[in-house]
Amino acid sequence: MTFRGDAGFDTSAVSKGGGGGGIGGGTIAVGGGGIITVILVIVSMIFGVDLTGLAPGDPIQPQSQQQGEEVTGCTGADANDPANVVCRMEGGADSMSAFWAATMQQNDLEYADPTVQLFDRQVQTGCGAATSAVGPFYCPPDQRIYIDTTFFQQMRDQFGAEGGNLAELYVLAHEWGHHIQGVTGQLDRVQQGDTGPQSSAVRSELQADCYAGAWIAGASQTADQGGGAPVIESVSEEQMRQAVDAAKTIGDDRLQEMSGGGVNPEGWTHGSSEQRQTWLLNGYNGGVGACDTWNAPQV
Repeated sequence: MTFRGDAGFDTSAVSKGGGGGGIGGGTIAVGGGGIITVILVIVSMIFGVDLTGLAPGDPIQPQSQQQGEEVTGCTGADANDPANVVCRMEGGADSMSAFWAATMQQNDLEYADPTVQLFDRQVQTGCGAATSAVGPFYCPPDQRIYIDTTFFQQMRDQFGAEGGNLAELYVLAHEWGHHIQGVTGQLDRVQQGDTGPQSSAVRSELQADCYAGAWIAGASQTADQGGGAPVIESVSEEQMRQAVDAAKTIGDDRLQEMSGGGVNPEGWTHGSSEQRQTWLLNGYNGGVGACDTWNAPQV
């Protein structure tokens, strides 16, 4: 995915820093991230409860948090720099904001963007304290997406993903998809503790993947915030392949295999590699209308 080099991003959605404070109690977000660390998979298998997704437990209790410094001044050229994750997230947020605002307006739905907080190692959120071990996640009480800025290197080094700019933006788009589910009430359909290949947890995650695919397909045709040219110029076959590879890398079955144990479909909360690739491509090829995982007989 290539940003228009002279694009200036019109968004106040992204901030960085603001982690602050020690790590205390609290519950990590419902409907949160699609990426986990191997150590959490191992713990999940030992205890028979998937701690990496929609973990059963006490209701979320909002906690105090610190807002970081707003990210401003990035250009498309900055966002295209493989080393500039911060500007890439700002550019992605700008494009996603325009895409989803237009999509919601077409469907006569009210919409407000989530915010995106980039942090280092630990952060306080409305869903409790979190560390980078949790991976990217969406916190419904905050309506905020949290991403550790070192995560994408971990995705390549630890999980074996190919990486690439679009692979990174796929992660942001997936979490943005959870925000869309919150706006439309679909997050309410997730039943805590429901696991397995056809569970409500998996259907929620696959829908977020599908929404990410719909954004990828529509980004280069979506006018910027001021009604001008899209901030994203194109998506190459190679870039899309890298995004699909990222989806494959984070399938529940693959992560269970990486932990050294057998594959246990009944413990899945995010979907298999095949499921995640399929629904990302469903959104890419069919748009938002192809993303009704809830009424699909099989996902």
